[in-house]
Amino acid sequence: MKTEIQNPASAQGANDLLQIIAAHPFLRGMSAGNLQVLADSAMLKHFDAGELIFREGDVANRFYLIREGKVALETTDENKIPYLVQHIGAGDVLGWSWLFPPYYWNFDARAVEPTEAIFFYGTRLREQSETDPALGYDLMKRISEIIIQRLQTTRKQLLEQFRKERGNVGEVE
Repeated sequence: MKTEIQNPASAQGANDLLQIIAAHPFLRGMSAGNLQVLADSAMLKHFDAGELIFREGDVANRFYLIREGKVALETTDENKIPYLVQHIGAGDVLGWSWLFPPYYWNFDARAVEPTEAIFFYGTRLREQSETDPALGYDLMKRISEIIIQRLQTTRKQLLEQFRKERGNVGEVE
């Protein structure tokens, strides 16, 4: 499996990357200064179908904005059997564990189909957030929204599973 990383070296390439980042739904409305900080810590990345992006329990030091493609978030049981938690795709964010101690991935992430993403050095951004509270607060708000969305999705999945297991919903026992 071949993973390509592209880091624009030219001023034009860096400007193109900044425009790509600014257009992503996750970053809409972010200040020009904060977008530039993110662009300085970013590069384009490609994942082939089936490629593991990160593994649960490994050090979390990065995150991705998905531009195209589809990624499966998975967890495994004690027998290492994978279970799908959620699919994410274009316009979504992959990875929030880089921002919260102890900085380890909580899930596996695997490309389901060829996927184009923007890679960010989370460790560098976390350090910059310590010295620039406005950047840190902006990132924290945005990542917190992602966490809430993922929790709500998980809650809905659990409720659906409970309904299937119980049979008729609303019956008094």
